[in-house]
Amino acid sequence: MAAPKKGRRPTGAQGRPGRALAIILIAMVALTAGMFLTKQTTPRLGIDLAGGTSITLKAKSEPGKPDAINETNMNTAVGIIDRRVNGLGVSEAEVQTQGRDHIIVNIPKGVNEQQAREQVGTTAQLYFRPVLAVADGAPAAPETKPSGSPTPSASGSGAPKAEGSGKPSAPATPSSSATSQGRALSEALKAPGTPTPSPSASESKKADDKATTPPATPAPSAPPVDPAVADLQAKFAALDCTKEDQRAAAGKGAKPEDPVLACGQRGTTWGKWVLGPAQVNGQDVKDAKGVIDQQRGQWIVTMQFTDKGADKFAKITGELATKQSPQNQFAIVLDGKVISDPSVSQALTGGNAEISGGFTQQSAQDLGNMLSYGALPLSFSEDSVTTVTAALGGEQLKAGLIAGAIGLLLVVIYLVVYYRGLAFIAIVSLMVSAVLTYTIMSLLGKGIGFALNLPAVCGAIVAIGITADSFIVYFERVRDEIREGRTLRPAVERAWPRARRTILVSDFVSFLAAAVLFIVTVGKVQGFAFTLGLTTLLDVVVVFLFTKPIMTLMARTKFFSSGHPWSGLDPKRLGAKPPLRRSRSTGPVPAPVDAKEA
Repeated sequence: MAAPKKGRRPTGAQGRPGRALAIILIAMVALTAGMFLTKQTTPRLGIDLAGGTSITLKAKSEPGKPDAINETNMNTAVGIIDRRVNGLGVSEAEVQTQGRDHIIVNIPKGVNEQQAREQVGTTAQLYFRPVLAVADGAPAAPETKPSGSPTPSASGSGAPKAEGSGKPSAPATPSSSATSQGRALSEALKAPGTPTPSPSASESKKADDKATTPPATPAPSAPPVDPAVADLQAKFAALDCTKEDQRAAAGKGAKPEDPVLACGQRGTTWGKWVLGPAQVNGQDVKDAKGVIDQQRGQWIVTMQFTDKGADKFAKITGELATKQSPQNQFAIVLDGKVISDPSVSQALTGGNAEISGGFTQQSAQDLGNMLSYGALPLSFSEDSVTTVTAALGGEQLKAGLIAGAIGLLLVVIYLVVYYRGLAFIAIVSLMVSAVLTYTIMSLLGKGIGFALNLPAVCGAIVAIGITADSFIVYFERVRDEIREGRTLRPAVERAWPRARRTILVSDFVSFLAAAVLFIVTVGKVQGFAFTLGLTTLLDVVVVFLFTKPIMTLMARTKFFSSGHPWSGLDPKRLGAKPPLRRSRSTGPVPAPVDAKEA
């Protein structure tokens, strides 16, 4: 007799619940361990719960731009500041306009205040300018000579040295070296694409007087220097970059296409530069970030240019490579300050550049962050900096937690009264969801800057109902199977596919709503959306990896499988139908008898 064929395993097979429970247990242990290892045992609180700092910025009018302070530029500045401070947009720093020319920035407690203030107030206007002259930052004392023509300096100390080690002089009467410097500046300024500074009215009048008055004895070896160049040279010689007020005023109000004076650090001392028109600006930078240079062991900022910026950078470096020092250098100027002035020996065509200049890790990463998000369209000054207390937020949090506790208690009472023993599974599942939510929120505070505010707490409270709803859907499916006359173990497995589809559709709708809310809103509402989306994802994880496996294991116990009245699965109480059975014949059907045989 042939052995019967082994039947196919039914779709409602019980599977391996122990494996799923082990996965979620390992995840809980890992998250809890990570929370203690990072010493982030509590979620980071937002400014409304923990207090913080409120910074008021006032937009400054710039010469020649009377209409720069407008709604468009203010909104652009708000967006840039928000991206700089918030990073992923969930650290709960609030950035909003107030009136026509003010921006309010609320920074929660726990954020590096000084770092945030630098991110907020720095304009981050970046320019690449060719170097025309360079010297030490301190001005040279003017030479005092007796009447008569000055004697040329043998060492040529009147001209700034290429390495910046010499001290420029500002003689009362131009010396031959100063005249050479003026001619060098004049030639540099007259290079293609470099406009010559326009002389003032008084300088034009003096030039006209000199043109009508014949010179007494012109010196053929020292032709006169252009008045505008002489004025720029005089300002350069008199500039004292060791003084903060002069450093701030150097090049202020200059347009990108104009030559400017600028200050910057040269090692441990200050230096000063005459710079040509900007050839590349920050808008030509596609990406920037602070990295460690493994060869030199120092932090630098690497930049990747756009296609247009790469072409402009290759062109200017190719032109500078043909010149002598210091005019073969280009200065990287950030907010009017020279960060670096590397020399060029060949055209740089790779579309990449780097900024070095004694950066720390924090300063390099901050500069890369500012350059990546772009320059502010306006300049701002700090109008006020105040400390915000958390007293009001603490009272609101207390009231919110009380409301949440009352809601949770009502849910538990409903589950116990209606589902009885099944309430145990629901309550334990809620506890697992709470542990996962708490640990993840704590780790996200340090990982991506997530801060828990009042709307986020509301999102977590709403999630209690979403999670409980998933349990109810599954429990009711199991009860429906029992009402159809099935025993508990098959009912648990047959109910799962139908309940799973309903739970996934419901959670997908909730997550989609949270995602749309997060994208289209700003500020505190994003905290609500983020928390709602996170807890919705965790609901799927808990139901699949904990609630269903626990239900499978509980179905094997006598308390639940026997339909105890307090199990919540009593067939009599649920109005179960008697089991359906197929009719079977009592014996073999006799073969028909042939009439002839009869």
